[in-house]
Amino acid sequence: MPLDAVCLRAAVGELAPRIVGERIDKIQQPTRDQVVLLLRHGRRVLLCANPNQPRIHLTALQRDNPAQPPMFCMLLRKYLQGGAIVAVEQTPLERVVTLTVRAADELGELGEYRLILELMGRRANLILCGADGRIIDCLRRVDLEMSESRQVLPGLYYRLPPTQQKLSPLDVGEEDFAAALARCPAGEPLDKWLVDAFTAVSPLVAREIVFRAGDDASALWQSFAAWQNDVRDAHFTPVVIKRDDKPMDFTYLPIAQYGGYAVSETVESFGKLLDDFYEQREQAERVRQRGQDLLKTATNARDRVRRKIALQEKEYQRTLDRDRLRIFGELITANFYRMERGQARLVAQNYYEESCPEVEIPLDVRLSPQENAARYFKQYAKAKTAQRVLTEQLEKGRAELQYLESVLQELSQAESEQDFNDIRDELESSGYLRGRGKKQPGFKRPSKPRAFRSSAGLRILVGRSNSQNDALTKSAQRWDIWLHTQKIHGSHVILCTEGAEPDRQSVYEAAVLAAYYSQGRDSAKVSVDYTPARYVKKPAGSRPGMAVYTTCQTLVVDPDEALVKRLQSK
Repeated sequence: MPLDAVCLRAAVGELAPRIVGERIDKIQQPTRDQVVLLLRHGRRVLLCANPNQPRIHLTALQRDNPAQPPMFCMLLRKYLQGGAIVAVEQTPLERVVTLTVRAADELGELGEYRLILELMGRRANLILCGADGRIIDCLRRVDLEMSESRQVLPGLYYRLPPTQQKLSPLDVGEEDFAAALARCPAGEPLDKWLVDAFTAVSPLVAREIVFRAGDDASALWQSFAAWQNDVRDAHFTPVVIKRDDKPMDFTYLPIAQYGGYAVSETVESFGKLLDDFYEQREQAERVRQRGQDLLKTATNARDRVRRKIALQEKEYQRTLDRDRLRIFGELITANFYRMERGQARLVAQNYYEESCPEVEIPLDVRLSPQENAARYFKQYAKAKTAQRVLTEQLEKGRAELQYLESVLQELSQAESEQDFNDIRDELESSGYLRGRGKKQPGFKRPSKPRAFRSSAGLRILVGRSNSQNDALTKSAQRWDIWLHTQKIHGSHVILCTEGAEPDRQSVYEAAVLAAYYSQGRDSAKVSVDYTPARYVKKPAGSRPGMAVYTTCQTLVVDPDEALVKRLQSK
């Protein structure tokens, strides 16, 4: 769900005591809609103005940043970097949060600046204002053509967004509540009435209030008053709602309305709750924004190869019936004495079969018997050659299809801009993408594999792309353990043993990583092959990421996201 005003109140209440008084060491803008403030003692504050994921909280996730910072990021660095956060405030029951920062200007004089995050869905924005209340700049400029009621432009005085004409849920008493309820149209669901009548009440919370009242209008006030008291007293609990072990919603109070359909789990903090809830959505958004052209190219190429293979397989099946052509030629030759030019068909005994049944052979009336026999022999020879050529083409096509499916799997799990750049370079070198001429500004640092530590302290490396898989396997020591999912696409994984025999737990954890970074991420019971790296070879002339191995053992594991994160943090 979007972060409603009360849930935002809970998140800000958790955030403010931890960052007030802290100095801003660095400012980053990983994406167009996200700004990260890196504070003096290692904390990171995420301010996200994405229309689909607006939020503010402490974050533990590492985000890659473009080599060339955006203009808005440079502006924030100019005014706020090195400053101290002196206040974090939420406009009462509104989705607007203001960070007040005291920082020195170019002349060294201290001044106060306000960084205002508006979490209003598609109107979400991040605005920097001076002490006089004028807007210095903003993430999204709103001019008169875009909104007649409220413009957000540099030089204008900042004004709060217009409020909804609804009742404040924390100020209403029992009599006012009853009077408002009496105006509820007959037959309208009570939860819908709560959302329409009161500000800051989300549909999820409205349903929960009604559920606790037993869907009884007479008991609704008691349920609503209990919710009021919890909000006033800041009795907030970070709760994620899961179905089939996948997060579907979150809120700030225990939820009972779903029964056995979904489960509610308490999380240690709102920062962790929002990090975990939005991590996969951010991943999908990164793929959509940065990898859209790559995804389209790889998908189109894969579909084209699939169609080509389907046609070649049909043609190949036809070549398997070529003996019939040779037999027709032989039977025509054996029956020359019975035939004459212009004959449309020949009925002859097929002495190649045991009972010598009669067979009808179509003839070309324009050809002589000898020419008809030669035509069938030629078709037989052509089919024989076609079978050999099609066998080779099908082998190449299936290898190409496997490669393209592995690229799509990499794109679905790409995490950083460098990952997309590596895949782009790979597709360009393979001829699927044209070179872009002069390289656009981007990451120049060498790409590194994902790094983990097993419970026993052994290093585990996981490839990010096909080309990196090749490099990782090539650089592995012969006694290291190489792992890969069985019969499905996935990253190459290397368990660095340092020449010693690895413990079973480390091998198991490396197998879980191999399953997690594969097409089987959302499955259970994924088979993972493992073998010493000395038994793994790359076939000559094969595409990036291909490998063969002569001996192996197999583990069946479940992809465990919690274990993956734990190994990453070690």
